[in-house]
Amino acid sequence: MKYLKLLLLTLLAASPLLLLTPNLAQAEDCAKIECSRDHQDENQYLDCIKNKKSCWEHKIDEAQQEAITLNNTINILNGQISVQQLQIEQTKAEINTLEKDIEELTNRIAGLSLSLDRLSNILIERIQAHYKQTRLMPSLKLLASDSMTELVTNYKYLKIAQHQTANAMQQAEHQRYSYDEQKTLKEQKQQELEEKKNLLQSQQNQLTQQRAEQEYLLAETKNNEARYQQELAKTLAEVKAIQSIIAGQGEEAKVGEVEKGETIASIIAGASACSTGTHLHFEVVKDGAHRDPAGYLKPVSINWQNQPDASFGFSGDWDWPVNDPALITQGYGMTYYARVKRYYGGQPHSGMDMVSKSGGNYTVKAVKSGTLYRGSIPCGGGLLRYVRVKHQDDGFDSYYLHINY
Repeated sequence: MKYLKLLLLTLLAASPLLLLTPNLAQAEDCAKIECSRDHQDENQYLDCIKNKKSCWEHKIDEAQQEAITLNNTINILNGQISVQQLQIEQTKAEINTLEKDIEELTNRIAGLSLSLDRLSNILIERIQAHYKQTRLMPSLKLLASDSMTELVTNYKYLKIAQHQTANAMQQAEHQRYSYDEQKTLKEQKQQELEEKKNLLQSQQNQLTQQRAEQEYLLAETKNNEARYQQELAKTLAEVKAIQSIIAGQGEEAKVGEVEKGETIASIIAGASACSTGTHLHFEVVKDGAHRDPAGYLKPVSINWQNQPDASFGFSGDWDWPVNDPALITQGYGMTYYARVKRYYGGQPHSGMDMVSKSGGNYTVKAVKSGTLYRGSIPCGGGLLRYVRVKHQDDGFDSYYLHINY
C-alpha cells in the first residue's frame, strides 16, 4: 500500500496537467452559458454574450474541420444561427448602453446650459458694475477721493471688481467649453446609435435568411444522408474536373473562329456527368484565375432560382450564353450551395449556372468572338463535355460545361 501511494504521488508530480486540463468532451457546452440582465450588470452581460459567442465560433471552426456530412452541416448552420442571435443580443445591449449615455449627456448638457446662463447673467452684472466704476478714468476717480482712506478703499474696490469680472469671464469660458465638449460627445453617440440600429436591422435580416436556408436545406435533402453524400460527391468531382480543364488537362480539339452570338453548343437535358440536372455551367477565366461573370455579362432581366444568391447585378457588355432573359440556378462565389450545403468543400462556386427562362431552348451561344475548342474530361464515372472560346481581343477564355456539341 505504501509503494502504491508513492507510485501515485510520483505520477502526479510528473504529470500535474492531468488534474488541471479537462477533456474537450467534458468542456462546458456553449448552450449552458447563461447570460441574464436580471443577474448581471450591463458590462457583465455584454462580456457573457461575447464569451458565449466565442464558444460557438470555436465549435463551428472545429466542425468545419471535420468530414462533410449532412448532420455536421446542419450542426454548423445551427451554430451560425446561435452566433447571429448572440450578435443581435450584443448589438441590442450596446444600443441600450448608448441610449443611457445619450440620456445622461442630455441631462448634463441641460445642467451646463443652466449654469452657463447664470454665469452669463453674473458676468453681465459684473461688467455693468465695472463700467459704472470706470466711466471716469480710474486715476481721476482716485484723485477725487476726499481722503487717503477713501482713496485706498476705492482702489481696492476697483481691483476686486476687476478680479471678479475676470473670474466670471474665466468660469463662463470654461463652462462654455464643457458645454461644447459634451454636446459634441452627444452628437457622436447619436451617430454611433444610428449606425448600431442599422447594424441591428442588417443582423436581423441575416438571421431571417439563415433560418430560411436551414429550412430549405432540411426540405431539399429530406434529412437523407445518403442523398446528401451523393450530391456532394458530384459537386466535388465537378470542382476537380473544372480545375483540371482550366489547367489544360482536358482533351480538346480546335474547331475554328466563331462570332459573338453564334451557336456553339446545346445544354444537355436532364442529369449528366457531374450534373444533377439541366443547366449550363458558365466560367470566365483570365491568366488561370476564375472571374465573376456578373462583371462581364450585359445587364438584363434575370430570374433567380435561389433568392439568397440574388444579391448582385450585371455590369458588363458581353452577350449572354443563353437566351435572354435567363434563369440563374446558381450564382458565383459563396452561394447557398457553397455556403450552406458545403457542396464544394467550403470553396466558392467558380462559375455561374443558368438555363433559358423560356425553358426547352437549350441553345448555347458565344459571349465574345474568338477561337472555339471542343473538349471533354472524365468526371464522376462519365464524360463531362465542354466548349471553350479563346477571346480575340481581351485575353479571356470563356468555358461552357454540361453541353452537347
